[in-house]
Amino acid sequence: MTEHQLPPLNALRAFEATARHLSVKNAADELCVTPGAVSQLIKTLEVHLGIPLFRRVNRGIFLTDAGQAYLPPVRNAFRQISDATRRVAVPEDTGILTVSATPFFASAWLVPRLKGFQDAHPDIDLQLVSSSALADFSRDGVDVAIRHGLGRYPGLSSQRVLTVEIVPVAAPALVKRLGMPETPAGLMRWPRVNDAERKAWALWFQAQGIENTGATRGPSFDDSGLLLKAVLAGHGAALLPAAVVADDLAQGRLVQLSDVTWLEDFAYYLVYPENSHDRPKVAAFRGWILGEASKKVARPRKKAPVKAARFPAGS
Repeated sequence: MTEHQLPPLNALRAFEATARHLSVKNAADELCVTPGAVSQLIKTLEVHLGIPLFRRVNRGIFLTDAGQAYLPPVRNAFRQISDATRRVAVPEDTGILTVSATPFFASAWLVPRLKGFQDAHPDIDLQLVSSSALADFSRDGVDVAIRHGLGRYPGLSSQRVLTVEIVPVAAPALVKRLGMPETPAGLMRWPRVNDAERKAWALWFQAQGIENTGATRGPSFDDSGLLLKAVLAGHGAALLPAAVVADDLAQGRLVQLSDVTWLEDFAYYLVYPENSHDRPKVAAFRGWILGEASKKVARPRKKAPVKAARFPAGS
């Protein structure tokens, strides 16, 4: 290989995607090619470099030491190309701001409030995309993202938007039929709907000093939006973030079943590249969403002392 001879670009893309997923199949899905094509591109790159980049163990693949050393500069090169392309192809004054948010947060909290942002910033056309995966700002054209986690994203800026306070809720018709529970233990006799891991209710009961909760019964959902729909339909009580069901509580579509609240370790964060901090559109959205999140929400019931605990991710 001569000093200025570059590897094939498609082979580099296949390497980066496979290294990120540690899966040939997932890389193929992302690149819209077959797994065989990805494997061939990786082999081409390994021949070009004269070194193996992956170790194949049983049905899994892992980066070799050379692959681990090669990945950061390749990823950085793609990021620089993407940034430069975006600056050339989409000038800063287009007025389009692309926001990526988790589906539940987008539908339950963000969308009902967006008119306020549009009224305050009529010159910015907001494009909202829903996804549960952390945005790849160098590849997908997203300007800012809202994610549910601990807020530690290397190389990215993040500001806490909402601390997630969990409350038990149910549809009014179910409350009318069963009556309000007098204590948290009273909810053990209620029909309940669950998160995908079926852990939230057990942890909530434990936080109230109730250990022997028995087997977890009732349907479970891997999406908080579906969980909310199941509660609204009267299938049972559920544990959901107070901030994102505040409108449903205020409008009487849901009833809070206990004054006892519960804080997650996780929160919703506004995330974006560090070099985007001073972009006018990003600054405008950051100021608006943090201001919106700081508004006090009227509660239909007086809160009891908060008990801290861990709530599974996935909201």
